[in-house]
Amino acid sequence: MNEETARQVIETAQRQGRSALSEYEAKQVLAAYGIPVTREVLVTGRGALAPALAQIGFPLVMKGCSPDIAHKTEKNLVRVDVRSEAEANQAFDDIAAAMNGSGGVLVQEMISGRRELVMGLTRDPQFGACVMFGLGGIFTEILKDISFRKAPLEKRDALEMMSDIKGHKILQAVRGMPAADRDRLAHMLIAIGQIGLALPAIAEIDLNPVILSGDRPVAVDALIVLGCGLRHNSTR
Repeated sequence: MNEETARQVIETAQRQGRSALSEYEAKQVLAAYGIPVTREVLVTGRGALAPALAQIGFPLVMKGCSPDIAHKTEKNLVRVDVRSEAEANQAFDDIAAAMNGSGGVLVQEMISGRRELVMGLTRDPQFGACVMFGLGGIFTEILKDISFRKAPLEKRDALEMMSDIKGHKILQAVRGMPAADRDRLAHMLIAIGQIGLALPAIAEIDLNPVILSGDRPVAVDALIVLGCGLRHNSTR
């Protein structure tokens, strides 16, 4: 755990008067607490694209990245399954033009997996920092199959959250996919609670999706909203 790194990211955003972190910054905070996130490089100029492609490798994902843009998919700022330098160059130009200089482009490893989860943090007026877990991706809004626990969490709390959701069987071995690593999932939920308690400037955390790549969970997208008491519609 490196709380100081996370605190510095947040303090920088606060000094700039921002109410949210970019995806890149949010993942720095998560990684500081040992939460697995995608390998990625933030590219702010075309000249830095080729080294980023070489570092991440194909196939990859490219996304617009700015603290002012939470709805990347809706704004057509995401390209998946980019498989060549020519495709990457075109994707960079398209995304950069759509963003009109408002941020950079994330060059991100592409995580494959058919099971998507959601994790997060919200601040309840009565209970304070609460950790959330459930089915992710498009099912988050459609099914609303989620469970909550008040932070801090013990491992048993995190494991109970996984059993609480109606779709808990998705975590089992199914259709040739291995059972999810519940220990890793529990670690992520516990860490989210720790972040909420240690960093009160964070109002909300949204990790959606967390993809199960085999049995291993990875946070593929992340949003962190600043300012206690604020609510933010974090649907992408």
